[in-house]
Amino acid sequence: MEPHGHCILVALLLASNVLLSVRSQEEVEVTEKWTEQACRCNCDGPESPTQFPSLSRRVMECMPECPYHKPLGFEAGSVSPEQLSCSNEDQYTGWFSSWLPSKARLNSQGFGCAWLSKFQDNSQWLQIDLKEVMVVSGILTQGRCDADEWITKYSVQYRADNNLNWIYYKDQTGNNRVFYGNSDRSSSVQNLLRPPIVARYVRILPLGWHTRIAIRMELLLCMSKCA
Repeated sequence: MEPHGHCILVALLLASNVLLSVRSQEEVEVTEKWTEQACRCNCDGPESPTQFPSLSRRVMECMPECPYHKPLGFEAGSVSPEQLSCSNEDQYTGWFSSWLPSKARLNSQGFGCAWLSKFQDNSQWLQIDLKEVMVVSGILTQGRCDADEWITKYSVQYRADNNLNWIYYKDQTGNNRVFYGNSDRSSSVQNLLRPPIVARYVRILPLGWHTRIAIRMELLLCMSKCA
């Protein structure tokens, strides 16, 4: 190769390496903007749709939205009553014993078709124990089936372990994210988590309600695109 041609080739290679380095740095910065864990679906990997070999954010590739979702099983019944709890549950006696958190199931009908909070203030919560760490990508809510009672807005907390502090789901500005809920008793409202969260425990914290805090719900899990 002529010396002049060799110099051009070296210059092109150096420029290419610089561009790759800049692109890699940009990708890291975009990833680091997300303060929550997000799922990465991989058709070639051995992992299951909701379980990943490592939960480290440096290992998992973050993405702003999960491509496919699967119901956890509130409506189908695969979520057991023991997985659901609420604030002040020890005071649920008499009439309220029919409106326990285990009744907070999407499209449930009949008497006791929702979780009703015994108290109407911003200290109430509904908690879900997923039994293992999963990637949660969305929430669906409904009001009470037989009365005009529902939540109009709520926030979300989560944690991966019972010994860790609760983390508020935040928006891109760093503020606690406010999710808008229902406007009638029967319609379901879906809120996707962008990005999804890695958690075992999830809490719904009502911030506003119509008449009374009442919830029927479903959680969505992040799915592999080849599942």
